Amino acid sequence: MNFASRLTRCPIPHDPDRGADLAARFPGLAPELRALIAGTAGCSPYLVGLMEREADWLALALAGAPEEALEAELARVAATPGEALGSELRRAKRRLALLTALADLGGVWPLETVTGALTRLADSAVDLAMKHFVAEEIRRGKIPGAGPDDVATAAGMVALAMGKMGAGELNYSSDIDLICLFDEIRYDPDDRMEARAALVRATRKMAALLNDHTAEGYVFRTDLRLRPDASVTPVCLSMGAAELYYEAEGRTWERAAYIKARPCAGDLAAGARFLETLTPFVWRKHLDFAAIQDAYDMRLRIREHKGLQGPLTIPGHNMKLGQGGIREIEFFTQTRQLIAGGRDPSLRERTTVGGLARLAAQGWVPETVAQELTDIYRAHREVEHRVQMVNDAQTHLLPTSAEGLDRIARMMGEIDTAAWEAGLRARLERVETLTGAFFAPSECEDRPDLSPASEALVEGWRGYPALRSDRAQAIFRRIEPEILKRMTRAANPEEALRQFDGFLARLPAGVQLFSLFESNPQLIDLIVDICATAPGLAAHLSRNAGVLDAVIGGSFFAPWPGAEALRAGLAAELAAAPDYEKALDAARRWAKEWRFRVGVHHLRGLVDAAEAAKHYADVAGAAVAALWPVVVAEFARKHGAQPGRGAVVLGMGSLGAERLNAASDLDLIVIYDAGGEEASSGPKPLPARTYFARLTQAFITALTAPMPEGRLYEVDMRLRPSGKQGPVAVSLQSFQTYQMEEAWTWEHLALTRARALVGDPDLADEIEAVRRIVLRAKGSEARVVPDLAEMRARIFAAKAPDGDWEAKIGPGRLQDIELLAQSFALRAGDPARRVEAQLRAGPRAGLIAKADAEALASAYRFLWRLQAGGRLLTDRPLEMETIGEGGRAFLLREADAPDLDALAARLARTTDEAAAIIERALA
Repeated sequence: MNFASRLTRCPIPHDPDRGADLAARFPGLAPELRALIAGTAGCSPYLVGLMEREADWLALALAGAPEEALEAELARVAATPGEALGSELRRAKRRLALLTALADLGGVWPLETVTGALTRLADSAVDLAMKHFVAEEIRRGKIPGAGPDDVATAAGMVALAMGKMGAGELNYSSDIDLICLFDEIRYDPDDRMEARAALVRATRKMAALLNDHTAEGYVFRTDLRLRPDASVTPVCLSMGAAELYYEAEGRTWERAAYIKARPCAGDLAAGARFLETLTPFVWRKHLDFAAIQDAYDMRLRIREHKGLQGPLTIPGHNMKLGQGGIREIEFFTQTRQLIAGGRDPSLRERTTVGGLARLAAQGWVPETVAQELTDIYRAHREVEHRVQMVNDAQTHLLPTSAEGLDRIARMMGEIDTAAWEAGLRARLERVETLTGAFFAPSECEDRPDLSPASEALVEGWRGYPALRSDRAQAIFRRIEPEILKRMTRAANPEEALRQFDGFLARLPAGVQLFSLFESNPQLIDLIVDICATAPGLAAHLSRNAGVLDAVIGGSFFAPWPGAEALRAGLAAELAAAPDYEKALDAARRWAKEWRFRVGVHHLRGLVDAAEAAKHYADVAGAAVAALWPVVVAEFARKHGAQPGRGAVVLGMGSLGAERLNAASDLDLIVIYDAGGEEASSGPKPLPARTYFARLTQAFITALTAPMPEGRLYEVDMRLRPSGKQGPVAVSLQSFQTYQMEEAWTWEHLALTRARALVGDPDLADEIEAVRRIVLRAKGSEARVVPDLAEMRARIFAAKAPDGDWEAKIGPGRLQDIELLAQSFALRAGDPARRVEAQLRAGPRAGLIAKADAEALASAYRFLWRLQAGGRLLTDRPLEMETIGEGGRAFLLREADAPDLDALAARLARTTDEAAAIIERALA
């Protein structure tokens, strides 16, 4: 569509006579276009000059579609010979400034197209100028090893577009912010200083060509001061030096700046690689609510520096930096992106409008707020453009005179300046309302009255590591009253306060966590709940405060996703990790967050003990299944692919039965089938047996090694054939032979719970077939029951119950019931793995009365609730005196008991009855 047919509005001439005189010079244009010219010329002295200077070109441009005129001009200047580049870039700037102004004023192009057109010209200008001057240095022999072919990549130099240019959001009279770098690994170490000197010269000449005012105007005002440590560094520096700076000294404002960063000229591939290396600097792995304080402080410094602290008035108001201005919306958006973008890559969006949309989509900003801010942002940018169109001034200040404000209102198509001012004021005030509360720190509330002992405890907090910095103390002072107020609502406030004291004492640092609490007060309720109920969980939190990120992520209280979704989610995270060690740490972080979620859901009664057990097992199974291929791939880099069909990892014990608690380790064995292949075929081949043994050891290390994020799981492999004396990985044939000819009854009992977690599906099916063959063959042997009775006796003799509240070991307790259930599965040749299903196999095979099996199942459920609840509260033997009132209340709720005496009586009665049933079944 052509220009005229797309006009939706026209400015109202502030100087009608001047507008009419200029429009008369274009008699061949449609009346609508002459009206646009008249309105524009009657408002902007600067645009009048451009129209007069480029009248012939303008007439042609307006006769067609504006997009065609844009593309033709960019193509023309791209073909310009180097010696004429400065002159032709200035001409292109005049023409495209005129085209975008008319397309903007006439409503032909939306904001994004206007700013995009200006940005495309800037990209082209920087790229052409950079390559021209780099080519000049190459011709002079000043860049070591570089030849004519290197001009296409500017000899490894790149310009990063920052700020509005990086986001494709240049305003009408923007300067352009660039960071110029070069890829030093492209040069021999001895040549790097010489190359840098040449590229520094090229950068200076490029900036001068773009920036200098001549009789033909200028191209773009160019600012190179966003580079690292600009006061002492050259205008072009190596990527390695820049990376070291950001790692050691980078500040929050620089992180925010890199949200919009984009390679725009020169070696774009090298620029993209550099930005990839900065990902951990820009996007923190944990939710970064401390960025809010940094943004707030930055806003205050800007306002103080510019003298913008006074009351909001329209005359002279700064549309960019003033109250309710463009920068407020940008800060609001970028700060939210910095908070969550490390965890959610979908938030890493350069544009302000796009960033708001993504924040709304992910639940970080309400949809209505995002839309309102988007609408105001567009309106603000239009005002900004018109202010700059008057005289091509790099200003964001509204005029101070009535005549000047009238002119801007007319450019907006408004005849009533007072009404226009009122609407603008309303928008500015609305931005302040929507964003101000997000940035402003909350006011300190009065602390509640505390007992002398509690006051002394609180006074000691000032000496803890988490409160050593002034910044941490400042944030904590604001949230401390709310924490204490909520502590007073706990069942036993002083006990909750003591537990919180232990949590605080173990925290290594506090700024991020305290900022998280300040921005999300609901987390204070959660931490108080945990401290008042589960000191074990509080201790875990103090060492792994990052798991609270998951609570804010939006899906923490959503329905359980299931094992397959967990596995897929973790696999995607591991695939995105840049290297093997980062993948191992990512797995640890992922598992901690999901185990924490299970613990909180259990603690708050959202799931019962049985559901929590399955959820813990889902997390562990997903961790094993997703990490195994990563370990296999890393191992294969040195030693080649797995011989034959490879290996299968089996979950044994509680993992196989899908019943874990908060402190469970993992029982695993590895079975392989080399398929007749004697060795692997990698760079360092290994015999098949050695290959799988070392692969298994590598996998165990991947699960258990202490790393920055801790251990993933403790692993027990003693259930493999021959236990500690046997190989860590066993072939399928050896496994079958051992089970049929050498294994003890306890090993056959353990086999009833074996479950394939990951590996070749066909091999897993064969292992399952072997398992069932063994169970059918060995379950009928007469030694099973005597061996089980002997095992019980040895277990009871070796380990007495840990205190009065022991639920696991001892007659009639969990382990005792589990062993009997496994014997039912073995003797019946039943493939069931879970305890309840194995107990049901007993009556079907005539091994126990149905009523007794149901009584054991009921006892098992009760004991599991006590065991799982206790393991959530503490990693030590359960003692009611030490777990506190909140913990006792949790266990009573779990066991459905009115008080501790009733719980103790039920425990004794249940274990006595279960022990009697088991002894009858084994008699």
